[in-house]
Amino acid sequence: MQSTDLYIRPDLGQGARRLPLQALLLAAGLVALAAAPFLLYPVFVMKLLCFALFASAFNLLLGYVGLLSFGHAAFFGGAAYVTAHSVKVWGIDPVAGIALGTLAAAVMGAAMGAIAIRRQGIYFAMTTLALSQMIYFLFLRAPFTNAEDGIQNVPRGHAFGLIDLSQTLNMYGLVVAVFLVGMFAIWRVINSPYGQVLKALRENETRAVSLGYRADRYKLGAFVFSAAIAGLAGATKALVFQIATLTDVAWQMSGEVILMSLLGGVGTLAGPSVGAGLIVTIQNYFATTGFPVNVVLGLLFILCVLCFRSGIVGELAKRARR
Repeated sequence: MQSTDLYIRPDLGQGARRLPLQALLLAAGLVALAAAPFLLYPVFVMKLLCFALFASAFNLLLGYVGLLSFGHAAFFGGAAYVTAHSVKVWGIDPVAGIALGTLAAAVMGAAMGAIAIRRQGIYFAMTTLALSQMIYFLFLRAPFTNAEDGIQNVPRGHAFGLIDLSQTLNMYGLVVAVFLVGMFAIWRVINSPYGQVLKALRENETRAVSLGYRADRYKLGAFVFSAAIAGLAGATKALVFQIATLTDVAWQMSGEVILMSLLGGVGTLAGPSVGAGLIVTIQNYFATTGFPVNVVLGLLFILCVLCFRSGIVGELAKRARR
């Protein structure tokens, strides 16, 4: 007798009906990305895409594995520092700098995950927060980070020695490419057999372990992958704004990405991007008004809890299924 307890068999008819809608939404998203730099301020759109990828990386861990990390800023900011230093001081290719920052984030994720992954619930969250703060103080004291000043005036350079990234549209094209690659990687993991095991661990870890799955290995793999994608977002952001500072690695950044995921919808592919877009837009708008942005974000979060308990995208998906 074959064991099918771990998986839920999909409704093939319903899946077939969803394909045209998903293809239509994907096409609309690609068209929006192509038109965005001509309709909006390109740097604003690039910032939005970087944070959308960051939130999606965090959502992979929380929404599909059930692990709440308060330390993802360490990977986001750590990759930004590595990329900024390697491009400015070592003079390497900016694309290679992004790859190096992503690799550094993956290594930090492996080290942090090896310590934290054996804990569960609030103990896991507090362990990641403590380790993230250790990394924060490491960057504060490290000589190459310039403490509170950060690494400034990072040159964008030429991608592959050919594409001048000082041209805004060229930089925008690179950011879009990074965003699409990162989102495709997340989608591929979620919809793979590995992703199904992660969902099973989220729903009932004891049952999954009883079927022979080694929970710690699967969760560590997801943690490292999430850290790498978060680092990819941070490394790209360092080139967009040409700076890496302690703000990128502070615990407030971890709280901000949690808020993005909750507002958009945890456990949905598009939800974190929607939440990131909403928060980045609010921050950008109220930055020039003098009104405290945190008050607006707090009110928005309360409104979301009252009216959209599954997040904006999650609640809309629920109503569409009904």
